[in-house]
This record gives sequence, structure tokens and C-alpha cells, in this order.
Amino acid sequence: MKRIFRTTAALFVLMLVVGSVHVYGAGYEKNVILATTTSTQDSGLLDVLIPLFEKRTGYFVKTIAVGSGQAMAMGQKGEADVLLVHSPEAEMKFVADGYGVNRRLVMHNDFILVGPAVDPARVKGITSTADAFKKIAASNSPFMSRGDNSGTNAKEKTIWKAAGITAEGQRWYQQTGLGMGQTLNVASEKKAYTLADRGTYLALKKRLDLDILAQGDAILLNIYHVIEVNPARFPNVNTPGAKAFADYMISREAQEIVKTFGVDKFGAPLFFPDAGKKVEELGR
Repeated sequence: MKRIFRTTAALFVLMLVVGSVHVYGAGYEKNVILATTTSTQDSGLLDVLIPLFEKRTGYFVKTIAVGSGQAMAMGQKGEADVLLVHSPEAEMKFVADGYGVNRRLVMHNDFILVGPAVDPARVKGITSTADAFKKIAASNSPFMSRGDNSGTNAKEKTIWKAAGITAEGQRWYQQTGLGMGQTLNVASEKKAYTLADRGTYLALKKRLDLDILAQGDAILLNIYHVIEVNPARFPNVNTPGAKAFADYMISREAQEIVKTFGVDKFGAPLFFPDAGKKVEELGR
């Protein structure tokens, strides 16, 4: 009798364990970890898109907003299921190295050079962003860099290179190590210049003492792609959830939201939808 009781008890415990694993697994599969740039979060766009995605699909999104470089570092460790980033060269390497699959164009906006209205470096209206950076350096005017290996930071480095200037190590050049919104706040407080994406700047403009001083240069194009983390490399990623999110970002509904997001508040969209287009078609 004792043996039967022990066997029955053991089976009962085993059923509980199996049942709990099954429940955990089912819950886990409904969670999608999105690693994305701070600009998509700070602009408010994800606050609109994610609830709709969750409603349409039943998935739940855990958003981790960091720089694009950090987002891809998470992907390289299998710590995210899907990425929404804006650092094209690093993205292509990420996919080429086997960490990501199905890189797809989602949208674009542009970067802008912002700074105090007094404009000590006299860069307002300059059409060449590289020339504007040269004037900032020549005047020793304070410049705030994100310094976080984000897409914005990568673009900034490209512009310094085009200007032929090594900014790092200069007293007027400071790295915040923060996201876009926080870096804009610091630049505003310090009366400094910084490079920002237009969407985040417009979303926070009312509380900033910064003006747009240079814009429209071709080098300032800011392109966003969605990338699924490679399941062949990381079997534990939520592949169906990642694909569902990526598919939604290029869906007609999401693209229509991107097209109109910000118009009611700012009189112009913060992003432009690009699903199905080629990068060469952008900015024309």
C-alpha cells in the first residue's frame, strides 16, 4: 500500500512539474523581446504601434530601448527576439555574421543639428553638415555626443570623419552615454550643439531650449530596419513572435500609422513609411 501511495504521489508531483513547465512555455512563447533604438521610444511611436500589435496578435512585447549598437549586441547574445534599429552599416554586418535574418526596410526620417538660439559657432543655415561641424570645432563650442554606439552616434562619427576632425578628447566635446531624449535635455541645459533625429526632437521640443540649425543634407538621412534574430543560431528565441512583429511593422495598418504619426501635433509626420521600397529611393 505504501509503495502504491508513493508511486501515485510521485506521479502526481511529476504531473505538476510537467504542467508547470507547459504553462511557463506557453506564457514565454507569447512574450516578444524587442530591442530598439531610443528614438522610436522617445518619439512616442511605439506607444501607438505596440498596443495595436498586441491586440491583433495576442503577443506581449517587452521593449528594451537602447542605442542601435546595444540592441544588436543583445541580438548577438540571443537576448532579444527582434530588433528595430537605424544603423545600416552595422545592421548589414549583423546579418552577414549570421546573427539576424529577414532585414526589412520600415521607415525613415532625418537627423538634424540642433543648438542654442545664440548659435556661437554661426552654423545656422549651412547646407553642408560637415562644414557646420568644422565651425563648431573651430569655435570650441560645446558639443554633446551620445557616445553610446547608437545609430545616431554612428552617424555623428561619419560626419566628423567627413569634416576631417577628431573630436574625441577635445575639451568642448562631451559624451553623455545617454539616449536621445536625455542627450537633448543635457544639450539644452548646457547650451550645446548635438545631432538628433527629427522625430525625438519634435516630440520633446516644448521643453528644450534648442533650435534646428542645420538640416536637409543628404548625409543626414536616417533609415530604420526591422531584423529578426537568427533562430538557427539561437534556438530559444521566439521566432514566431519575432516574425509576427516584423510582419506587422511593414503591414498596411502600421505603415499608415507611421505616415500620419505626429501630423496632428506638429503639422508634419515624424517618420515616413518605406515598406516595399529600396533604400536608393529614399530622400528623393
